[in-house]
This record gives sequence, C-alpha cells and structure tokens, in this order.
Amino acid sequence: MLNQVTQPSDIKVLSLEALSNLAKEIRQRIITVTSENGGHVGPNLGVVELTLALHYVFNTPKDKFIFDVAHQGYVHKLLTGRNGPEFDNIRKSHGVSGFLTREESPHDCYGAGHAGTALSAALGIAKARDLKGADNHVIAVLGDAALTCGITMEALNNISTNTKRLILILNDNEWSIAKNVGAIAKYLNELITNPLYNRLHKDLESFLEKIPGGNSIIKFGSKAKRETKDLFVPSSLFEKFGIRYIGPIDGHDQKLLIQYLECAKQSEQPIVLHVLTKKGKGYEAATSNPAKFHGTGPFVIESGLNKEADINGIPKYESVFGSYLLKFAKQNPKILAITAAMPGGTGLSNFHKELPEQFFDVGIAEEHAVLFAAGLATEGFRPVCAIYSTFLQRGFDPIVHDICLQNLNVLFCMDRAGLSPNDGPTHHGLFDIAYLRPIPRVVLMQPQNEDEFVDMIHTSLLHKGPTFIRYPRGAGEGVPIKENPQVLPIGKAEVLTEGSDIMIWALGPMIKEALSIANYLEKEYNISTGVVNARFIKPLDKELLKEHAQKVKLIVTMEDHVITSGFGSMVLETLQEEAIQLPVARIGWPDCFIAHGSNVQDLRNKYGLSTHAILSKILASFETVNQELLL
Repeated sequence: MLNQVTQPSDIKVLSLEALSNLAKEIRQRIITVTSENGGHVGPNLGVVELTLALHYVFNTPKDKFIFDVAHQGYVHKLLTGRNGPEFDNIRKSHGVSGFLTREESPHDCYGAGHAGTALSAALGIAKARDLKGADNHVIAVLGDAALTCGITMEALNNISTNTKRLILILNDNEWSIAKNVGAIAKYLNELITNPLYNRLHKDLESFLEKIPGGNSIIKFGSKAKRETKDLFVPSSLFEKFGIRYIGPIDGHDQKLLIQYLECAKQSEQPIVLHVLTKKGKGYEAATSNPAKFHGTGPFVIESGLNKEADINGIPKYESVFGSYLLKFAKQNPKILAITAAMPGGTGLSNFHKELPEQFFDVGIAEEHAVLFAAGLATEGFRPVCAIYSTFLQRGFDPIVHDICLQNLNVLFCMDRAGLSPNDGPTHHGLFDIAYLRPIPRVVLMQPQNEDEFVDMIHTSLLHKGPTFIRYPRGAGEGVPIKENPQVLPIGKAEVLTEGSDIMIWALGPMIKEALSIANYLEKEYNISTGVVNARFIKPLDKELLKEHAQKVKLIVTMEDHVITSGFGSMVLETLQEEAIQLPVARIGWPDCFIAHGSNVQDLRNKYGLSTHAILSKILASFETVNQELLL
C-alpha cells in the first residue's frame, strides 16, 4: 500500500482498516531503512498514526505542519512523495535529510533541528495567515519535552493575544532523548494518571452517549468535562494561557485521532490536543530501550544491537569524558555534572548512576543549564556543563553575561565540535570558535587525542575562570591514557615537528592530516614543513607564533571549523597586531551551511577539504610566496 501513496491525498480515500495496514507498512519501512542508515527510530515509530491522521484531516502544503525538532518527520516524508531511493539513503550523501527542510519539499513549511522552536514559529505563521486574510490551518506538533524549553513557554504566553486559530498537538511519550525531568513532566503525568479523574471522565462519556446530542458534546469537548477534570486535578496549564485543552487522547487510535482533529479544525480559539504515544511503538527493541533508539547508528533488526562497535576497541571521546569526569568527581565532591537532556549522548549515564547527588539533567534548556552552573559556581562548586557545540549556541548570552563577565569557574565540554555528518547543518559544531573567541576571559582548547583530552579536563578543573573544551564526535586516536594527568600551561602550544619553509598550526582531528601532508611535502617537493599542535585557540601561543613567523615563508592553519572568524583568523589577527607581514593559508570549512552526508570524508571531498584539495591550496600558496620573494 505504501508504494501506492505518492501524495497525501492518496490516503484520504482509505478505510480505517486500510490505514491500520498502512501504518504497519510504514513502521516496517522505517525500521528496515534505519537499520542500515541509523536515525531517529523511536520518535518516528511513535507518531505513525498521528501523522497519518494529520494528513487525513488536513491538506498540505496549504495547511502548515510545524514539527518540533523535526526528527519525527520520517512518516511525513513517506506520505509526501519521498518514498523512493531518496528515503533508502536518508541521512546519507544522496538521500533526504533526517530532519525537515524547506529546500527539500513544499510540504516542509519550516525546518528545524533544535528543540523548542515549533510553537513560536507556528504562531508567526498563523499570524501571517491572519494578516493576509487566508483561511488555512496551522498545526504545531511538539513533544512533551519541548515544554522544558524557555522558548516554548514564551510562545505560550503570546498565543491567545495574537491569533484565534492555532492547533497545538502535544505528543506526550514521556521522553525527549532521555526520560523527561522537571515539574512539567510531573504535571503531565498527574494529568494522565489521576485514577479518580480518569474514572469520572469515562463515566461521564458513558452518560453523555445515552442522552440526545450527547455524542456531539463528546466530539467537541464539553465545558462540563473540563470542569469535572478541574475538581480533581490541577486546572489545565494551557487553559491558563487562554488555550482550549482536549485530552489525553490515545495517540495510536486512528479513529479517535481523526475525530479530535476534525474537532480542532472547528475551534474558534487556540486549541491543544494532548496525545499519548508510545516511543518506538511496533519495534520491541525500541520500546524497551527508548533512550538508545531515540537516535541510533545502524542496527541488527532481530536483536537491536549496533552494527558499528567501537573502532578496534578505541573508546569514543564521550566515553573518555564520562569516565574521567566521574573519577575526578569521586575525588572532589565539589565537581558537579550538568547536562541538557543528553546524559547518554554526552557520556554521563554512569556518572548519574554512581554519583546521583552530583548530577543534574535540566531537560532541553541549555540557557538555564548555563545560568544554573553560574549560580553553583558562585557558591564554590565546580560545575561542568556537557553540551554539544551546536546546542551551546543557545546559551550564548548567559555565557557572556553571567559566566565570563563574573569570571566564574565553569567548564564547558562541547562534544560534536566539527561535523555531525548524518545529521547535517543543524547539528554540525562549526561555529563555536567564532562565537567564543571574542569573549574576554574565555580559555578555549582542543585536544589532539584522548590522553590530552583528559589533561585538558584536569587543567580546566584547576583553572580560575571559564574554560571550554571542544572535541569531535566518535572514536579517539587510540592513544593510551596515562595514569596521572598533567596540568597543561595555559596558552602554550606543542611543536610536533620543525620546518624551515612551512609551519602548519593544526587543531584536534586535523593534526593527523597535517602530519601526513607535512611528510608528503618533505618527500615529494623537498619543502621543509613542521607541525604544531595548537592546543589553545584562546589564549593563542603568540610567542611561538612570532618565533615561527621569523623563520618560515608560510604559516598554514588547519581547523575543523568554519574558516570565517575561526582559528586561522585569530592567527592572522595576531600577526597583524605584531606588524608581521607573513602569508597565512587558512584551511577550514567554507562560508556556507554544510549539508548532511554519509561520513566526514564525503563532506570533506564535497567542500574542498580532501587531502588533495588541502595539499593543492598549500602548494599554490607556497608557490605564490616564492614568486614574491624572487621579485
């Protein structure tokens, strides 16, 4: 049946039984493809019936669906003409994105990859509709975890004063990536589990079904039902914001979903449908391990086990971070770990189990995480915020205003600095150097391997002031970690090899590439080339840079970051400040948003960062320098 669906209108003629069969096919399709490509398995399996019901009742692209995060958009893609080779290759170089993007389809009215954006964007789209005098529907689909985002609460505060027609679907599965935390999660749980209300709710519906017009009251939601609910559980949070509340609704009952969505279409005030879904529904491995299958690599369908184990047993950077921070925290109870709904992804799951009193998951609330850490630091604690580079962007203001201005002792460990290839532009960590290096008091560093990473964590926990460590996704270099970490001198680089013609200053994963290129230049072109492990982006080792500038013809910088305002720009600025006229060839990602791809190498080849392309740029720069010297 799925192969016969080429556009959403194809499902509107199907019976409920046919829709149920289609739902099974969709789940099988998602499981099969993600088992090869990886992806967001659990979130998509949980919204199959909901997405079918949305397309059954509404008409995209005229009606607008705004999915929070949009990592639950696979079903939407399958129903909107993308069920072909492009879906077979989802998250790969020649396939569709794992998120929704405006460039990909007219049915994707809004792109997203970070949580909490749906409601504000939907309100903007709804208000634009009102201003234009249009009559289409705007539907925001957000997970219950999005209610922990400050942006979502800000949007709730503005809805009733800006529009009378907006439909909010609260997809409540009790999970974001990890188990939901905080007062909002507790409130929603009370709302759906209060036994007295649930019994009265059922009895009231049975009574209404027996009286004339009772079914109409049930279908459209009655004032009596809302008042009955308020006698026994706290009045709906949404009704306090002027938004009509209906629910909870079984998110896997196709008939019920269609009925309530038809009801929502008629509402003359903003309305929220509270829909209960099961994350990973239809696949036992995903329902029994929702955290793992929120987003996973390729897996064996029968067992759910990962197909990709650690490369040759080399631990991932996140594992190194988690295990050594736990070790340090056991020695010092002042060390506290903070994550924003990512205990597994950041490597802090064991920390949580062994030191629960020193661990804090604040939910999807990065801005709050930074401010929370600031408060703890003022009282003598050593907070460590483990937040992906791309998500730390959301905490920029409190980093400036609260952490750095007050010179607080907070360590930020920024996983996924560089590429997150399958996830694409919303998840690449390519801007952190640019947004951090202008801030006074920042100490920003990047390790060349896992041993140096542990040294940097150790150094940061002893440093007075804010520190930031950026490190890539995935496995380290396989370097043994020494028993006793050393304190690194702040702002001092490490010379790995010396050169008299060219010195390459490289960061993190680019160091291995730099050493290979330096060796090639020596052997094939007789160009004496040295390599520096820069270690510190800020403060930069100015003395060593000046020393190199006085003896070589060309400085090359290599970074896994956008070239604009990055590490290379800092080297250029430093030389200019010192009135040193020396050419600098900067190697980094171009000034554009980098797409998703199968792997890092594919994207480097596509965007001019292959070994051959880097070598060609260095040789061209060196040739230009030699010609100028001859003149």
